[in-house]
Amino acid sequence: MDNVNSAVEDDQSENGEIRTYLSWNAAGRPYKKHSAEYYINAFLITMAIEIILFLFSQYLLMALVISLAFLIFALAVVPPHKLYYRVSDQGVRVENHYFIWEELYDFYFTKNSGQDILHIRTKAYLPGELTIILGDIPIQQVKTVLLNFLPFREYVNPTFTEKAGNWLEKNFPLERSAS
Repeated sequence: MDNVNSAVEDDQSENGEIRTYLSWNAAGRPYKKHSAEYYINAFLITMAIEIILFLFSQYLLMALVISLAFLIFALAVVPPHKLYYRVSDQGVRVENHYFIWEELYDFYFTKNSGQDILHIRTKAYLPGELTIILGDIPIQQVKTVLLNFLPFREYVNPTFTEKAGNWLEKNFPLERSAS
């Protein structure tokens, strides 16, 4: 277990006592270890795009593509840090940042790379959505606690970007699946 605390804790604050319902440590973002095939295919696609952009003299776009490729490689190679999450009667804490219940809109769950993910949408435009890896916490336990404070959405329509990304991932995989 990743330091899962499901018992109710009492913390003293300036305004009184804060009641903690759930707290746990988990990765900061979804992460999957990739094979060499993934990196080779990503490199080849990047080079093909670079050649096409060079032929059309789009040097600024070439720099942008190289920058995005570097970001993708960096996120794929470096595993995420463990973050501390806490759900209390005041709101949700992610590391040292607090989101009070009045700032939050609703929540739903997804699965990515075999990991259960909690999405909490915010009323403010930024950040827009908190993406929280559940780790060893059961979905039903989190759902039971959050239903006291936020509405649950069984299904949220994917955005155009999510649909396009899923289509690309399905039709042009960078590595063969393990199954």
